[in-house]
Amino acid sequence: MTRTGGADWAWEDGQEAAELHELLVLCDAYQAERSGTAAPARRVETTRALVSRGLVHVLRHGGRAVASFTLSGSPPSGLDPDAFPAARDPVYLSRLAVLPELLAEGSFAGVRCVRKAIRLATDAGADVLRAEANPDLAGTRTMLLGLGFEQQGPVHADETGRRYVHLQRFLRQ
Repeated sequence: MTRTGGADWAWEDGQEAAELHELLVLCDAYQAERSGTAAPARRVETTRALVSRGLVHVLRHGGRAVASFTLSGSPPSGLDPDAFPAARDPVYLSRLAVLPELLAEGSFAGVRCVRKAIRLATDAGADVLRAEANPDLAGTRTMLLGLGFEQQGPVHADETGRRYVHLQRFLRQ
């Protein structure tokens, strides 16, 4: 485990799919209520598969999972890699989740997650880090832009009305 910001904060690879799925669903519900948009449908089977492949990273505080994200060399289901410019070795950030009480307090847990994802992707030799975000989640989008991500193309909407944007950050090599 790598310590971050004091003895009570620690990074680890995700192990407990049920715990991490609950964190994701809680975060989605909180963000949906705040933005007036529908929460995405999440499948616990997907969470289990990502955890079993070692792709989920967890930030704990006092032993409790307070934030997580998934980092993969493959695009998440539904994300069109052709929506981005050509890249040698892209990595995809998805399923960023922060405990609602921390979001309400203005915690930097989400920033810590994205910074960790940038370090991991860079260390793995990726040339870009890609993500998809709901533009109605203004705080998330602002955070990503502030951390060097750039929007790729316009705001899109799918057949359900869900809105999303593609974001990408070039990594130093």
